[in-house]
Amino acid sequence: MGKDWKIYTKTGDKGTTALIGGKRVPKYHERIEAYGTIDELNSFIGLIRDQKIDKHTKDILLEIQDRLFTVESQLASDTTEAIKTLPDIKPEDVLLLEQEIDSMNKKLPELKSFILPGGHTFGSYCHIARTVCRRAERLTIKMNQNFPVSPINIQYLNRLSDYLFVLARKLTLDNGGTESLWIPKV
Repeated sequence: MGKDWKIYTKTGDKGTTALIGGKRVPKYHERIEAYGTIDELNSFIGLIRDQKIDKHTKDILLEIQDRLFTVESQLASDTTEAIKTLPDIKPEDVLLLEQEIDSMNKKLPELKSFILPGGHTFGSYCHIARTVCRRAERLTIKMNQNFPVSPINIQYLNRLSDYLFVLARKLTLDNGGTESLWIPKV
């Protein structure tokens, strides 16, 4: 993108946008809903990364943001030819999330109840990102009914929401916050 590149193209002024491959669809199209929600998730992860947290977590979050752009590009592609030219999610991307979850869990108190979101601002940001991730996952699964999605993209989103839950716990406790357990009133 050169100096003369402009953010506005005016091609979406009538409520449509182009997919990778060139097809124009309404801005409320299920593909746009799915990858737009992943973009929202990516923005929340950027907000978490901007906090005063440890370097390792910041590095992992940056990697996750990169991987989310990959998922977005896959969902935005309307042809198999276009998909072939794009990066893709690999099993090792899911494995990285699992390893991070396991590593954080070893240092956290055993979970014996549901946790109410909150306890520290950093953890709350993670809980917001987790719920946006779950919505992105649901929309991607819905999209998959009409436009096939690589199963690993769905798996990645599923594991990412788990990672964000555990990260919320870690950042809350690392920063002196308190987890509030949900105790059902029956």
